[in-house]
Amino acid sequence: MNNLKWLDRSLYPDVEPPKSLETLSDKVDYIARLCAAWDFGILPDSGTVTEIRRDEWTPAVDACRLLTSPAYHLLRRWHGLPRLEFLGQQIALIRDDPCLAQV
Repeated sequence: MNNLKWLDRSLYPDVEPPKSLETLSDKVDYIARLCAAWDFGILPDSGTVTEIRRDEWTPAVDACRLLTSPAYHLLRRWHGLPRLEFLGQQIALIRDDPCLAQV
């Protein structure tokens, strides 16, 4: 994982982007930053999605535990991890939409 062309450097406005993501802690930090941006509508590019869907990211996804993040719950599903309770805001306009079941 030394070649980080897929890494979204804009997720690091507060610090210099990492040169590698080798440790569990580094990967959890990246997932937290990615999910925060994604939840606000900043979508990852396809290279980033391809990378974080790899099996080697499963331990970091499981350790992250961003239970209020819709993006995090999607990552858990992609990695085949058990579902966890979503603790985020349930928007009534969406929750009560009768067409939601058809989506």
